[in-house]
Amino acid sequence: MLQWIRSYAFLIAMYGGMAVIGLGLFPWALTSEHAARRVAKIWCRWTLWCAAWMVGLKTEVRGEIPTGEVLIASKHQSFLDIIIIFDAVPAAKFIMKRELLFTPVVGQYATRIGCVPVDRGKKGAAIAGMLRAAKASNETHPGQLIIYPQGTRVAPDVKAPYKVGASLLHGYLKQTCIPAATNVGHFWPRLGVYRKPGLAVIEFLPPIGPEVVKAEFLSHLEEVVETASDRLLKEARDAAR
Repeated sequence: MLQWIRSYAFLIAMYGGMAVIGLGLFPWALTSEHAARRVAKIWCRWTLWCAAWMVGLKTEVRGEIPTGEVLIASKHQSFLDIIIIFDAVPAAKFIMKRELLFTPVVGQYATRIGCVPVDRGKKGAAIAGMLRAAKASNETHPGQLIIYPQGTRVAPDVKAPYKVGASLLHGYLKQTCIPAATNVGHFWPRLGVYRKPGLAVIEFLPPIGPEVVKAEFLSHLEEVVETASDRLLKEARDAAR
């Protein structure tokens, strides 16, 4: 019962902080992309701090943190992996659903930092548009472009295919890809309020070079990310025993 109360209180602190920090510092965010990123990182760190002391959910980043102009292909289990990655890398921007552009606060900051919106309902046209928009974003907002190759949040122990978009983006941009694994869904579910205490991890894995061809890229990406994510999930479950 106490953990439920803490979880509700944490959500109030998290979204309340988004409103206060995001709106209160929005005039500063309008001055530059750097300022917008700084405001977003302030909120991320507020959220991670609240998670640690309010619900006992600590976070850790493992592996070499990506810098420069790279593609990050990450396992996506909940909102928490977005927060951890954005806080960890210097200039993150996301491939994101176009609908999020119309979300208060989130949409305005996403636009400022160069996120790439995708209309998922148009399939082939959406992929072509994503490729063009990603290239344009790299020219105007250089940094680390993050894609979730399964296209949505996937709960632990649930299998979902890796979609071709990540492979096409890797080939089109000709950038090094950094795979990322996680176990955050064990603590912070895709849906619901309850947050478990423990150690949520994002792990950056060895890079996949731009020379890796499309036929090999997706299967290799899936193997390394799923294997590492399963290992992190086992670690979280073992620690809870």
